[in-house]
Amino acid sequence: MLTLRTAHRPLGLARAFATSAARAADKAPSPPTGPKPIDDSTSALDYKMHKPSRRLAHLATMSHPRAASAEEAVTNILYNTPPPSTEPFKRHLLNCLVQNEPGVLSRVSGILAGRGFNIDSLVVCQTEIRDLSRMSIVLKGQDAVIEQARKQLEDLVPVWAVLDYTNTSVIERELLLCKVSILGPEFADAQLNPTRDDDLQHREEALVRTFENAGENPGGLPSAIAGDELYPSRRRGISASEALISKNLHLGAIKTLAEQFGGRVVDVAEESAIVELTAKSSRVESFLGLVRPFGILEAARSGVMTLPRTPINPYTEDDLPVSSTEEVDLSLLPPG
Repeated sequence: MLTLRTAHRPLGLARAFATSAARAADKAPSPPTGPKPIDDSTSALDYKMHKPSRRLAHLATMSHPRAASAEEAVTNILYNTPPPSTEPFKRHLLNCLVQNEPGVLSRVSGILAGRGFNIDSLVVCQTEIRDLSRMSIVLKGQDAVIEQARKQLEDLVPVWAVLDYTNTSVIERELLLCKVSILGPEFADAQLNPTRDDDLQHREEALVRTFENAGENPGGLPSAIAGDELYPSRRRGISASEALISKNLHLGAIKTLAEQFGGRVVDVAEESAIVELTAKSSRVESFLGLVRPFGILEAARSGVMTLPRTPINPYTEDDLPVSSTEEVDLSLLPPG
C-alpha cells in the first residue's frame, strides 16, 4: 500500500501543474483588436438602447374617470387653456451625428418641416470615421419647441445623437464666394440684366436712322443720343484711361475691405472680381452690406459649421492662490 501511494504522488503533482499552466494561459492578455465595424443604422439604435438615459418611468395605470359634460368641457376650454407662449424666437445651432447612409437627410429635414421650421442653414459631411456623418443645422424657434424637435430627431433609427450648441462656446465658420462689379454701381444693373439680341438690333437700327437724319441737328449730335441714352451700359464723356483708373480704384477698395475681414480676392475679370471670405455669419452679413454699393452680381454661401471649444483651466499650479494661514514650526520660536 505504501508503494501505491508513492506511485500516485507524481501523477497528482503533474495534474496540479497542468491546471496552473492552463489558468495562466487564460489570464494572459489577448492581442488588441480593432473597433467593431458598423454594419447598418441599427447600430445607432443599439447604442441608444444601452446608453444610460434620463427618461421618466411609466405612470401607473388608473381607472378612467367619468365622462365630462358639455358645460364642464366648455368651462375647461375657456378658463383652463394655457395662454400662448411669450418666449422669444432665437437662433439655435443643432449638431447631429448620423449614420452615413442614403435617406438620412430627407428624414431629418422631413421632421423639421413637419414642425414648421424654416432651416436657415444645413451642412452635411462625412467625419473622420467612415460610417459617421455630421449635420450642422441652424434654425430659429422657441427653446421648448426646439427641445421637442431635438428629442424627436434623436429617436430616429439612423441618428446617433443630437446636440444643441446654442448656449455652448463654439467655433463657428461659414464660407462666402461673392462676385462684385468693379465698374461702379451705375453699371451693376446693366451687368445683372444684359441686353438681349433683339434689343441690341433695335438700337442699332435706331442709331442708323439717327445718323441718316443727322442733317437736321446743327450740332452734329444725333437726336436719339441727345435725348434718352442709347446705351445705358456705356458712359460718354470719359476716356479709356479714366475708365481704367476707375476700375483699379474700385478693385483696390474691394481688396481693402476683403483684407479687413480676413478674406482675399481669388479672381479678377474685366468687369468683376470674386472675393473669398471665411468668417462667422455675422461678419459675412456685415461684409455683404459693405460691398453691396459696388454691386453684388452673385453670391454663394456654404452654411454654418461648428465645433465646441475645449475648456481650459484658468489657473496653473504656480498661479493657485496661497493660503494666508500657514503652519508655524514651534521649534523655531524663542523660549517663553
